[in-house]
Amino acid sequence: MKLSIIIPAFNEERNIHLLYSQITESLSDIEFECIFVDDGSEDKTFAEIKILADKDKRVKGLSLSRNFGHQTALLAGLNEAKNEIVITMDADGQHPPEVIKKLIEEHLKGYDIVNTRRISTADTKYMKKLFSKWYYKILNTLTDVQIEPASSDFRLMSRKTVDAYLKIEERDRFTRGLIKWMGFKQSIIEFDAPERMTGTTKYTLNKMLRLAFDGITAFSSKPLKISLILGFSAILLGLIYSVYVFVAYISGNTTSGWTSTMLVILFLGGFQLLSIGIIGEYIARIFNESKNRPHYFIKDKC
Repeated sequence: MKLSIIIPAFNEERNIHLLYSQITESLSDIEFECIFVDDGSEDKTFAEIKILADKDKRVKGLSLSRNFGHQTALLAGLNEAKNEIVITMDADGQHPPEVIKKLIEEHLKGYDIVNTRRISTADTKYMKKLFSKWYYKILNTLTDVQIEPASSDFRLMSRKTVDAYLKIEERDRFTRGLIKWMGFKQSIIEFDAPERMTGTTKYTLNKMLRLAFDGITAFSSKPLKISLILGFSAILLGLIYSVYVFVAYISGNTTSGWTSTMLVILFLGGFQLLSIGIIGEYIARIFNESKNRPHYFIKDKC
C-alpha cells in the first residue's frame, strides 16, 4: 500500500520539519510520498521544503507563483499525487499524523473517501467556534449537499475518487462540498485537534467569509429565491402602506410624515442592496468561470 500525502503550506517555515518528523515516525512501516505545496509563501517555506527533499527522496515540493488559496493548493497537490491512496492535511500540526492509520483502517472496510471531524480544537476561540457552528447550520439549510459540522480538509481519498475530483473544472472551489457532492462510499472519523505547532492561523475573518460565500453559492440557488421573496414582501408591504396613505389622505389626516418616509426608504433600499449583492455574487462566479484561466501556475519544483 502506497500513500501520497498532500500538505498545502503558506508561511509555515517553522512547521515543515516538525510535521515531517511526526509523519515519518507515525508511518515508519508504510511506504509514502509527501508532497508539500508552497502557496506563494512570503517566508522561507519552500527553502525548508527543498532541504527536506535533498535529504529524503520521499519528499516533493511545489512552489506556486503566488498565493492562490488553500483550496487551489490542494488541487495542485492532488494533480501531482500518483499513488493509490491520497491523504490531504494541513501544515500547522492540527491534523495529527497518527490519525492517518485510522483513516487507512476505515478505508480497508470498503470506503472510497474517509473524512474527518474535529471533536475539539485546543486553541480555537469561542467566537470562531460559534461562527463555524452557525455557518454549517445555514449552509446545510440553504443547500442540498449536507456537510458535517466541524469537518476539515483532513481526509483519505482512493485513486478513483481523486481522478473523479480532478475532472471538476470549477474555479471557486469549496472542496468539502465538492467531495460530498461527488458521492461514492464515504465515512467519517473524529479526532482531537492539538494546538498549532508554531505561528498563527492563516485563515483570517475575510478568508473565512470568502470560503463561506463560496460554499453557499457553489451548491445552492436559494439565496436568489430568498431575494425574490424579500422583493415580493417589500412590494406587499408597500401596497398595504399605500392603502393606509390613501385612506389618511381622503379622511384629511395627513401629516408631514418625514419619519415614516425615511423608514420606508431605508427598508426598501436595504432589500434592494441585499438582492443586488446576492445577484452580484452569482454573476461574479459566472464571470470567473467564463474566463477559463488556469487554476494556478507552478514557479518551482523540487
